[in-house]
Amino acid sequence: MTESYDVAVIGLGAMGSASLWQFARRGLRVVGIDRFSPPHDQGSTHGETRITRQAIGEGASYVPLALRSHEIWREVEAQTGECLLFEVGGLTISHAGQSDTPKRHGNFLTQAINAAERYGIAHEVLTPADIRQRYPQFRPETDELGLFEPGAGYLLAEKCVAANLGLARAAGADLKLSTVVRGLEPGNMGIRLDTDRGSLVAQKLIVAAGPWAPALLGEPFTSILTPTRQLMHWLNFDPEWKADWTTSPVFMWLHEDTRKGFFYGFPSRDGTTIKCADEIGTSRIDPDAMQREIRPAAQANFVASHLEGRLQGIAGVSTSVSCIYTETPDSHFLIDWHPKLENCLVVSPCSGHGFKHAAAIGEAVAQLLTDGRSNINLIPFALGRFGLQGE
Repeated sequence: MTESYDVAVIGLGAMGSASLWQFARRGLRVVGIDRFSPPHDQGSTHGETRITRQAIGEGASYVPLALRSHEIWREVEAQTGECLLFEVGGLTISHAGQSDTPKRHGNFLTQAINAAERYGIAHEVLTPADIRQRYPQFRPETDELGLFEPGAGYLLAEKCVAANLGLARAAGADLKLSTVVRGLEPGNMGIRLDTDRGSLVAQKLIVAAGPWAPALLGEPFTSILTPTRQLMHWLNFDPEWKADWTTSPVFMWLHEDTRKGFFYGFPSRDGTTIKCADEIGTSRIDPDAMQREIRPAAQANFVASHLEGRLQGIAGVSTSVSCIYTETPDSHFLIDWHPKLENCLVVSPCSGHGFKHAAAIGEAVAQLLTDGRSNINLIPFALGRFGLQGE
């Protein structure tokens, strides 16, 4: 007989694993499906760490998700005994008159400060002299400002996914790993999922498949969602800077009015390297054929474009890895019903800034499907902004 579920979740990265646990803890018969065995290094959720912050510069609609996510991560930690969220502080540096951002969402620094003030999030605005004195590893220019958020920090990406999946399994979820969904078909009994290991039926479906979502879902998603290749680098630093880099906050630095003028980084976790990355606007890639090898020229360009003259004590690239963003035209999230497939919710191809919100998105999605509405407003992430409507 064909297996039948209340809910199926396709893709078990940040969003999918969080959603799976929320459905399972509500007592629903739920199955999670992934083409790999998460946590894995083939998609968007790997590379050890992800920044989390609550004074969101991308727009005020994200702040409730970030605030709630911190609460949920602490709950996950309490239930699993894992340390996942490290509130080491976060520093955003930008020119005072920065007119654009990597995400094209207006004045990022100003919006982040406004969000902090509106939601009562602890913060300080720092002058260049303040930054240099407190964090000598950073060398801001005289017309740059800093926003310091003590409650910001980082999450351990792979451990977060593993914790979500462990809780989901303990609550009764089925997991079908190393399983590829080949097609989706509506029917009288629900949505039929045809996989390379057989078929199953679900009354409702969550697609959180990241870069594999466009091919699975068809139009309009093949036009709206663009998978792109991104790079992360681990850099050596001189031993005399160890104290500064091991106690560093996470940081984001916007130094030009274009997407290319942006990079971010983390404190050292191993005492010898720091992780940094930027956001490169590449053309659409095939997630199954993406170039994984990273050439030395790309590493050298990253250092020259971002780090020289800004970070102190850096001694070259140790290693680099690639990952995938799945981007929308306006870089905002996409959470909405499929306009052609009833009871199919597409969840947050999140353009590279979504991990910090994943825990709350999982909860909101479960509320939406079980209660008919979510506590946090998801309307800003709907298809309507592209002239389309979900079911």
